[in-house]
Amino acid sequence: MDIEDFIPYLLNLLPAIVVGLIAYYFFKQHIENERSRRRYLLHRDVHKETLPIRLQAYERMSLFLERISPSKLLTRINPTSSDKDNYESLLIASIEQEFEHNLSQQIYVSDECWNIITAAKNATIQLIRKANMQEKTDSANKLREIVLTELMEKPAPSSTALSFIKQEVGELW
Repeated sequence: MDIEDFIPYLLNLLPAIVVGLIAYYFFKQHIENERSRRRYLLHRDVHKETLPIRLQAYERMSLFLERISPSKLLTRINPTSSDKDNYESLLIASIEQEFEHNLSQQIYVSDECWNIITAAKNATIQLIRKANMQEKTDSANKLREIVLTELMEKPAPSSTALSFIKQEVGELW
């Protein structure tokens, strides 16, 4: 068989090869589209199920920040005696207890959000400790007064964190 006899076979096979390549390309595209569609549907279902849980976590963290806001904390927790150190310990223990109660929520919020919430908690504790260390603080009621006076000059740490939570929840939509 020489080359002249082979050319007609090649010309007959050429359309079949072209059709085969086109079919391969279309099937490959179809399979990729199906994969993408399944991935989208799975993501949508997971998002539909996790969104309420995440929103609940943000709600709980908002409630935590409201509860540790110094103005609300000092109103809710009254001193048991006039000893400023006991009152400071009581306030800090209350903040820590609230924080530990909501510790599991960190898996549902972003790392940045969790870090800001933790920083707000620590800043609130520092605010109380600094107020207790001042020389003019001689009683639990004076400690309350100094902390509240401090808040008139600048916003509470929890309000900054609360603003961040609101912004992050807004991005979920």
